[in-house]
Amino acid sequence: MNRELLMLVDAISHEKSVERDVVYAAVELALASATKKLYPEEADIRVAMDKDTGETESFRRWLVVPDEAGLQNPDAEEIYSDAAEEDPEIQVGDYIEEPIESVPFGRIGAMAAKQVILQKIREAERETILNDFMARGDKILVGAVKRMDKGDIIVESGRVEGRLRRTEMIPKENFRPGDRVRAMIMEVDTTLRGAPILLSRSAPEFMIELFRNEVPEIEQGTLEIKSCARDAGSRAKIAVLSHDPRVDPIGTCVGVRGSRVNGVTNELAGERVDIVLWSEDPAQFVIGALAPANVSSIVVDEERGAMDVVVDEENLAIAIGRGGQNVRLASELTGWRINIMTADESEQKQAEEAQSVRTLFTTKLDVDEEIADILIQEGFASLEEVAYVPIAEMLEIDAFDEDTVNELRSRAKDVLLTMELAHEESVGDVSQDLRDLDGLNVELISKLADASIHTRDDLADLATDELVEITGQTEEEATALIMKAREHWFAGESDEAADNAEQQS
Repeated sequence: MNRELLMLVDAISHEKSVERDVVYAAVELALASATKKLYPEEADIRVAMDKDTGETESFRRWLVVPDEAGLQNPDAEEIYSDAAEEDPEIQVGDYIEEPIESVPFGRIGAMAAKQVILQKIREAERETILNDFMARGDKILVGAVKRMDKGDIIVESGRVEGRLRRTEMIPKENFRPGDRVRAMIMEVDTTLRGAPILLSRSAPEFMIELFRNEVPEIEQGTLEIKSCARDAGSRAKIAVLSHDPRVDPIGTCVGVRGSRVNGVTNELAGERVDIVLWSEDPAQFVIGALAPANVSSIVVDEERGAMDVVVDEENLAIAIGRGGQNVRLASELTGWRINIMTADESEQKQAEEAQSVRTLFTTKLDVDEEIADILIQEGFASLEEVAYVPIAEMLEIDAFDEDTVNELRSRAKDVLLTMELAHEESVGDVSQDLRDLDGLNVELISKLADASIHTRDDLADLATDELVEITGQTEEEATALIMKAREHWFAGESDEAADNAEQQS
């Protein structure tokens, strides 16, 4: 029987193109499963098979666990202190093994093990096919719709299957069994049953790969797609850059009579594509991304990663787009937060900001509005700039002499020092229980202290929008932090309820 078993292993390995070690492991697992039926349900059985003779050895084993963990499964576990009495060199995580009688691999044993072996073989065969497919390095899967599965589409390509989820399809796109499908390979999850390849037709990466296939210059390295933003099924923007001054990046991507861009559009259910010239200058890049709207002026705020874009009334609707689509795609494409406004709105905002800075200078530096306006006109917007900008630059201001400059710098430094001392005092008032709260760092503690939030209860009493305003966190982060601060409230209620229950009993 042993010889027959070895021949069976060789036959299965050859027929299924699976490694002999995989088949041996499947047989061992199957024998262990059959042997386990003779012992308690939770018992751990191991079977070792000699690959030369086909002889098998069976063992019942117990996992060594730490004493403090206790025995969760007495049939398959042993605590360390008891195990160490038998073997002083044994460690936690080792196994204690006891030889037991092997189950003969006869007709009954074979029938009991059949399903286990076949399952392991199928898994190994599936993994081999998948590895062969992934070794090709394809980024786009081309196949046919095999079936529908709870709204998802199972796409078959050769001997592999991919899953195109409903959320990854282009809206209003419908497929029927047998239809041809092209989709981007986003992930390969071998833990998934059936179709381990996850696909997408709505991801920006899919459009980039389609352009790569349509435009040979991209594959050659002459052109480069820097970024892409999509509103799947409706509109998209891609930013392109030419590494050869003789090659027009936009014209090359469009193709003769629009042949190249139309090829991409047709694949994506008529999705319109705006091709934008990428620029190292963020302002120029944003202006190009907002096309076809004409931009009058632009103000860059690098600290906030935002830009105020001024357009005239005629271009306002075009710049924003239907439902804010144009400005949203431009923002995703460039990575900048874009604020569209008219000239009147821009002037009003600038006036408000100037008034805020003017008030800061007049109150903190104790100067009149005339000097404050001079500082504003020269580009000063904070006390730090007044205090630490090189003195030579300030002396270039015609309205200021050296004495005035020194006096302004001295006052600004004094105010900043006073504010820093007050801040440190405020932070020092923060209780230890708030400092120890998970999720808080030095920066957040500082912001909370500035807002007079000194205890865990102070934080717990805040509403989400209040904390967002104080810290600048997202709503999800603020909510999680507040709930963390409130945990001790509920813990106290639980302890009280437990005490009451104990007293009643």
